[in-house]
Amino acid sequence: MNPEPEAGSRPARAPRSSSSNPETTQTTPRCAVFAACGGCGRQDVPGAAQLADKQALLQRELAELAGIGPESYQLLPPVTGPQWNYRRKARLAARLVRRKGGVLVGFREKRGGFVTDMKDCEVLVAPLAALIRPLRALLNGMTAREAIPQIEVAAGEDYAGECARAALVLRHIRPLGRDDLQRLSAFAARWGPQVYLQPGGVDSVRRLYPRSGPERLHYHLPKFGLRLAFHPMDFLQVNAVVNRRAIDLVSELLDLRRGDRLLDLFCGLGNFSLPLATRCEYVTGIENRREMVARAAENAEANGITNAGFLAADLYRKHPPALPQPPESYNRILLDPPRSGALETIPLIAASGADRVVYVSCNPESLARDARELRRRGFDLKSAGVMDMFPHTLHVESVAMFESARQRAGSPP
Repeated sequence: MNPEPEAGSRPARAPRSSSSNPETTQTTPRCAVFAACGGCGRQDVPGAAQLADKQALLQRELAELAGIGPESYQLLPPVTGPQWNYRRKARLAARLVRRKGGVLVGFREKRGGFVTDMKDCEVLVAPLAALIRPLRALLNGMTAREAIPQIEVAAGEDYAGECARAALVLRHIRPLGRDDLQRLSAFAARWGPQVYLQPGGVDSVRRLYPRSGPERLHYHLPKFGLRLAFHPMDFLQVNAVVNRRAIDLVSELLDLRRGDRLLDLFCGLGNFSLPLATRCEYVTGIENRREMVARAAENAEANGITNAGFLAADLYRKHPPALPQPPESYNRILLDPPRSGALETIPLIAASGADRVVYVSCNPESLARDARELRRRGFDLKSAGVMDMFPHTLHVESVAMFESARQRAGSPP
């Protein structure tokens, strides 16, 4: 599971421009506060040039860190989706700035710790962007307006797959009084979002409004007939269209058949595990966080999927976790790790019977490092490409497919 980058953060290495011609690499930013806002830093570069830069960075990392030149694998066409109003989850900052007229709500600025003076957003999905102005008015009227530094925002989908109900999680550093709680409830009743309070760590999150009903939003994978639930604090891929297309590509790269057994490492809430379970015999998903394992099992049950099982295990420990089946019984492996990569899981992969491994990455540098180790263990890179999960940012999502040289040579699994 690859946690989303915080707005204003930078990847390990930034893409170099693919062209020295300003006429082909510059365009007019769509956002009124682009110069200051750290939410996305490349609106001044055309989309095609952004993709070319990300592909070049991926290939450069594979060549320099893994010793794998572009001539030895297929460069996949980029997975793309909407360039605007695509982001269904984000962390916004809030701060009282009296010289600017009150509380600001938005992404942090590119430089320094200031909050961008935003009234709208071109990359947030419409239901979230529409809440920025009302949120500013709400916080300005609260007694505790200086005690709310952060707001997590998330949007779910209705049954038609359109962005629908939103959720807000307000981090507050001191208790909120009765009047402020009433203001929050009235705001939620008028504008429609679920509202949660977070007085401490993640475990302290509790819903304020509505009072009853499941604490869940949902998104849909219509090609697979699935409806997946998530808590507003859960990780999920922020770009719904690119996520669906990424699942399709991963399924294609794995080339799953009915008799295949898949091991899904860093499975999260079952984003890949559950749709892929409809294509093979069995899926075992492993995730570090127990609450996400519980969410994956909940989603499997809700969707009637009986050939997928999930377990919580530390995938970074020295010894691999105990599996329901021996490692050699899995002939396909999928991994989708955080930015730090998955070096610790490679002995498990090497001990498996997998003849094909698909690696979904949010950091080309750690992917290249792990590709070098996979190659040393007998897995050759066959194809790789970028997935434009975060248009107008420096963040590079990618996917790579490896095949076992042992299996191709005809050795017994």
